[in-house]
Amino acid sequence: MNYQTATLPENANLVGSTKLMNQETVVPGILKKHLAPKGKWGYLVVETGSLQYIWEDDPENVLDADSDHPIVIYPERFHH
Repeated sequence: MNYQTATLPENANLVGSTKLMNQETVVPGILKKHLAPKGKWGYLVVETGSLQYIWEDDPENVLDADSDHPIVIYPERFHH
């Protein structure tokens, strides 16, 4: 498995969240190329199961995420 080791910046504050999604309810746009806006970090938490996460500028380095391995999403970096 290829887990990310990044952490959120120490000064990061929660300002919002998306609804809980699963394979049937995922918002289609999330499965396509998109990014977090300038200055906003994301934190992808998997409650059950697993998923693969891809940075558009490094598509060969597929990251795995599960309940023990969240993904830190950098601002202004395309991913899907």
